Amino acid sequence: MIFITAKFRVQPEHAADWPSISEAFTQATRAEPGCLWFDWSRSLDDADEYVLVEAFRDDDAATAHVTSDHFKAAQQTLPQYLVETPRIVNFKVDQDDWSELGELAVKR
Repeated sequence: MIFITAKFRVQPEHAADWPSISEAFTQATRAEPGCLWFDWSRSLDDADEYVLVEAFRDDDAATAHVTSDHFKAAQQTLPQYLVETPRIVNFKVDQDDWSELGELAVKR
């Protein structure tokens, strides 16, 4: 799978509204057949920063994502709400789902 984490620094006056600002892009991406997950979290240390964790089945799915109409629309609409260009980590990982964190295993 293609595993991506990106940090988005949103302008302070728009930070509270980021989930609704990015909602159309988020929903369209989640509906892509090759999207495994596409999840936003807000930083505990910086209320203006959102972290996106996303994964795509393979290179073809990732390519379909970045060439989609909703991705192109996001390229035009989302940057106006950002402080800076988002930062990204992008890896190809030999798995297709989350693994358990054995060191913190929950035993019941």
